[in-house]
Amino acid sequence: MTDRQNILVTGGAGFIGSHLVERLLSEGRFKVTVVDDFNDFYDPALKRANVAPHIGRDDFQLVEADIRDGAALRRVFQGASFDVVVHLAARAGVRPSLAEPLLYTETNILGTVNLLELAREHRVGQFVFGSSSSVYGENEKVPFAEDDPIFKPISPYAATKAAGELLCHTYSHLHGIRCIALRFFTVYGARQRPDLAIHKFSRLISEGKPIPVYGDGTTRRDYTYVEDIIAGVRAAIDYDASDYEIINLGESRTVSLGELIGLLEKELGRAAIIERQPLQPGDVPQTFADIKKARALLGYDPRTDIAEGIRQFVEWYRKK
Repeated sequence: MTDRQNILVTGGAGFIGSHLVERLLSEGRFKVTVVDDFNDFYDPALKRANVAPHIGRDDFQLVEADIRDGAALRRVFQGASFDVVVHLAARAGVRPSLAEPLLYTETNILGTVNLLELAREHRVGQFVFGSSSSVYGENEKVPFAEDDPIFKPISPYAATKAAGELLCHTYSHLHGIRCIALRFFTVYGARQRPDLAIHKFSRLISEGKPIPVYGDGTTRRDYTYVEDIIAGVRAAIDYDASDYEIINLGESRTVSLGELIGLLEKELGRAAIIERQPLQPGDVPQTFADIKKARALLGYDPRTDIAEGIRQFVEWYRKK
């Protein structure tokens, strides 16, 4: 038991976090502590179900705490001796951040500082930060590379994620914490948040209800299957070649909104009813990951293309 690596996963009951926890526990080499506040951004019961299979294991601990609460986090760190912090907890989503910028700032920036400070105090050697492709803003150069400028974010959410990357760099430089910031590109798969397009569209198409399509359907995204993302995060946990890195995790192709809807229609066996809406402030026209750095540093090799990923998602959706 003593040779287990001790890992803290913030947001570990959420979509990406719960998949990571499942992967770590399956290896039998880790003791995993999850911090999650089970907020009401979407039904907390879904997040509780994500971690329910692990309750009672001797290599798993669940702590209900808000990362804005420094005192609560301090109690988590006391006596824990974490080897790695994987910081995935955040207020997510571009559009909601337009309505609640203060909440996003407090959670995503203050929460990140709280964790970095505790990592410094408790000499945690490795800090993996879940960032976002949204930091690139309306980047006209494709594919998006890690050294592209990110100084023109177009949503509060994007700005908070860029700030988190900068804070990680600062703590790495000043305190010797190895920080790896992973820019996730439109993650989807089983247990995806119900507000995200693939899950939301699947539900509405299945129910014969209109789906809201913002713009003319030509916006493009680099959709990345969750198991590929988890492989990248898992590799980042072991990465030890340099003290600070920013790394894209994407599928490295773009899919138009119209094409995505077509794939869902095919797998669901129903035609979508399209309800046209104006383009939304904060939404970028495209995302497209350059993953050469991820391949070189992490051995990252995404294996699930969009057609197969949608097939697997719909299979999960019908069973849930």
